[in-house]
Amino acid sequence: MKCYDCPVRCGADREKGVGACKAPEEFKIAHADLHFWEEPCISGKRGTGAVFFSGCNLNCVFCQNFKISGTGSGKVVSEEELTDIIFALVERGAQTVSFVTPSHYITPLAEFLAVLKPKLNGIPIVYNSGGYDSVEGLKKLDGLVDVYLPDYKYGDSELAKKYGARADYPSVAFAAVKEMISQQPNTVFDEDGVIRKGVIVRHLVLPGCIENTKLALDVIRDFGRDVYVSLMAQYFPVNKPIEFDNLRRRLTQEEYDQAIDYFFDIGLKNGFSQELTAADEGFVPDFNFFK
Repeated sequence: MKCYDCPVRCGADREKGVGACKAPEEFKIAHADLHFWEEPCISGKRGTGAVFFSGCNLNCVFCQNFKISGTGSGKVVSEEELTDIIFALVERGAQTVSFVTPSHYITPLAEFLAVLKPKLNGIPIVYNSGGYDSVEGLKKLDGLVDVYLPDYKYGDSELAKKYGARADYPSVAFAAVKEMISQQPNTVFDEDGVIRKGVIVRHLVLPGCIENTKLALDVIRDFGRDVYVSLMAQYFPVNKPIEFDNLRRRLTQEEYDQAIDYFFDIGLKNGFSQELTAADEGFVPDFNFFK
């Protein structure tokens, strides 16, 4: 069957080979473990049970997870094996369950979650994507996902294309986040500060790209001034050749302060910030977990 699940709509027959996402039809994962370095409300004190899917429908040149997004490395698992992996993480104390880079598995993931969710006894399910999701696909997740954690990477379509995403990223991601908010309009936390439901929109501030950040924040504000935003400072040059000079260095404090100031200047209220010390390769999972 040809795949049109994500906005790329490449039409690949993933029973026979991989599509633009570099992933087969079956679930393929590169890492699964307790992850402590998401937003505090996602990780909690005991970590989120994070499942990193192999492949991606974007090709951003600066991707920190390029070992899996760019190469498609990982291990194919059955639904039964994935269920066992998730419940092993829950037994170890996971306060949320996160599916990372899931956009190219959205249809089988919806079917999987319909069976899994009733067994989790209320543990929130987090859909952590790059933001390049199809609205049609997201509608299949309505009632199955408790927390949406999308990126809104680019406000500038030319920059999106230049950095290896797609020129339509801003409009596609806008429609996707709008759908996510329509499904989970109220962001709710429990007494321990762990998120129970809602949407948090992430934006990674890139060095030399403050105007892109301003454009992105302008768009995010259109979702409402109360929207939760995670303004990330964790960029570091990945260990591969990058042709853009600005992406060969880390973010400066001055650049990040400009982003924070603009966040408040345009009337946004709720969010998460980072110290520049978050730009540390040690916070990136070991994607050699599965051989």
